[in-house]
Amino acid sequence: MTLITNDAVVLGLLSVTLGAIFWSTQSTHPFWRRFYRYVPALLLCYFIPAIYNTAGVIDGEQSRLYFIASRYLLPATLVLLTLSIDLRSVLRLGPKAVTMFLVGTAGVVIGGPLAILIWGVISPETVADDVWRGMTTVAGSWIGGGANQAAMKEVFEVGDNLFGMMVAVDVIVANIWMAVLLWMAANQQRLDERRGADTSAITALRKKMETFEAEHARIPKLPDLMFILAVGFGATGLAHALASPLAAAFSGLAWAERLSLSSEFFWIVVLATTIGLLLSFTRMRNLEGAGASKIGSAMLYILVASIGMHMDLTSMFTNPGLFGVGLTWIAFHAGLLLLVARLIRAPVFYLAVGSQANIGGAASAPVVAAAFHPSLAPVGVLLAVLGYALGTYCAWITGQLMRLAAG
Repeated sequence: MTLITNDAVVLGLLSVTLGAIFWSTQSTHPFWRRFYRYVPALLLCYFIPAIYNTAGVIDGEQSRLYFIASRYLLPATLVLLTLSIDLRSVLRLGPKAVTMFLVGTAGVVIGGPLAILIWGVISPETVADDVWRGMTTVAGSWIGGGANQAAMKEVFEVGDNLFGMMVAVDVIVANIWMAVLLWMAANQQRLDERRGADTSAITALRKKMETFEAEHARIPKLPDLMFILAVGFGATGLAHALASPLAAAFSGLAWAERLSLSSEFFWIVVLATTIGLLLSFTRMRNLEGAGASKIGSAMLYILVASIGMHMDLTSMFTNPGLFGVGLTWIAFHAGLLLLVARLIRAPVFYLAVGSQANIGGAASAPVVAAAFHPSLAPVGVLLAVLGYALGTYCAWITGQLMRLAAG
């Protein structure tokens, strides 16, 4: 039985939890200073709500907070994080970001069939019958998003029970991997130095953003804060208003649905990011001096907590075989990324965001990107949109390869 079912109370609990985490990060107590040397605060913002959900304090599945955060706060966050961006500097990050994204996609395509072959030897009953069909829905989610996942369910005629188990595998394994990526973000400097990665372009962008903020920084007054909220939520409203007719215009077109063009959420994310980028060429960019990205980051942490509250840590043990398949699959994805990143000396940022743009999509790729620096959030969005375009095609190819692997 769930202890707290009122979403207002759940939001209060999550807010107090986030406040306590950030309070402890500022503590001078030796325990907290040693603790945060190894454990990123962002990881706690993610895992503590997961513990609440697992312990039955809250019920992430019944709560509407994630829907609200992803539909209302995420678009506003994207606008506030992108309106101060220097787009030319982002473009100068070079081709390695796209390369790592495509390597991540290849890791999903190759990893699925290899996981089936391995588990066919370890535990044949785990991957028997039509398990490969269910795995195609995971491929759709891990390369594209929810629309691609639904498309694979229909294309490969996946039963509801099998689909439900695969959704659990998708969510749990993807969230575990996201936790690893957040740890990498917290330790990026050490990891990049160890591999001799060239981070000059990322460092230059960061410094440029920090210099811009320092030059325009001011103590925000109430009109500043109200104007920031007006821009963020006004742009969110505009994105929602335009998304509905755009999605409807593409509805019923097979080719458009494969590209997620009939998805309102796709258009909300794309439009919010586009509006933010357009505002970055105007005087609105000066709102960064009043703390636009900080307000956007605060909204982002609420989104992170709402993502975490969907994770049930005990579900990993209800059907361990399938989760083993999923973990093996993600290990191939991760291994290929690490190998190529080492060969081309790509920074951890490219690896993490390229991976999450595949595995997590538009809702969480900006979270991982912003963990490196708020100004880098648009890179995650742009790569996630590319994932939507490739999702159905690559997942279909993965399905055919898994069919062959399953025999």
